[in-house]
Amino acid sequence: MERGHHHLAHHGGYGSPKSPDFGHSATKSPDSAHSEEVFDPNDMRNMGGLRKRMPVTFWLYLIGALALVGIFPLAGFWSKDEILADAQLHYPLVYILLTIAAFFTAFYMGRQIWMVFFGKPRHAATEQAEESPKVITVPLMILAFLAVFGGVLNLPGVHSLTLWLEHTIAGVEAGEFNFLVAGLSTALALVAIYLSWLLYGRKTLTAGQKDPLKRMLGPIFTGMERKWFVDEIYWAAFVDRYVDLARFLADVIDGRFWHDWFHDKVLAGTYNWLSRIALDKVIDTRGIDAFFNGLGELTKRASASLRRLQNGFVRSYA
Repeated sequence: MERGHHHLAHHGGYGSPKSPDFGHSATKSPDSAHSEEVFDPNDMRNMGGLRKRMPVTFWLYLIGALALVGIFPLAGFWSKDEILADAQLHYPLVYILLTIAAFFTAFYMGRQIWMVFFGKPRHAATEQAEESPKVITVPLMILAFLAVFGGVLNLPGVHSLTLWLEHTIAGVEAGEFNFLVAGLSTALALVAIYLSWLLYGRKTLTAGQKDPLKRMLGPIFTGMERKWFVDEIYWAAFVDRYVDLARFLADVIDGRFWHDWFHDKVLAGTYNWLSRIALDKVIDTRGIDAFFNGLGELTKRASASLRRLQNGFVRSYA
């Protein structure tokens, strides 16, 4: 959902188009990196309790999460609210949608924090988790530092980053800071985090326990959990059809047509027919057999003539 804010910044042409880029990079990078670092089974239901097992990762992830949802005074607050302020001024409907998206972003980031780092481990692999080496945590510390202090590069009224990039970007306009938009988005983010705590933080999940949202939302949660069955639809519409086509090409075209009919009947049948008609009757019978039979007949006749010269009667030699 935060990607919607990011793309709108590119196409809105306001303030500093690079400020949302920078803010998104500085806030999203710690979360993305930690996601790769922590989400080995890729299922938060198998985690829990990693705050004690991986304390450095926990604090860095928390900073990235709070910056991502736009909590003051982190970098994400300034970049996100520039986008919301411009949308509220020019595209009211887009502003409403982005505000709703920001609310859900804050909720699922809070849900991640409670499910991954709090409670007790819900999987044997989580119980054995160890803190990452410095080769990973040190770069994340740098990103977390930028997530905290990166917003000062383009503070309202100063716009140092905007002015610095002004000569390289066409159509740059620095909008005024909107306290109402900023206050509303921050309040909604805090409410979303509080709701995530009510569902997942106040009483953390145990191994095998159903997700609280599943009890509340029922089939809607099932749809979201199954990604609205996009995978199943994709497999049914494309993958299974590709397999059917491949099976048809292998069984019918290659097997029955090419091998059984064309190869065995057309090619092999034609060869056998030619061998019987041309090779057997013409070449073998009339050619090869006739040649060697002729040699035999010639030898037979020659021997019959020579036999008269050597018949054993003396008078026949005189």
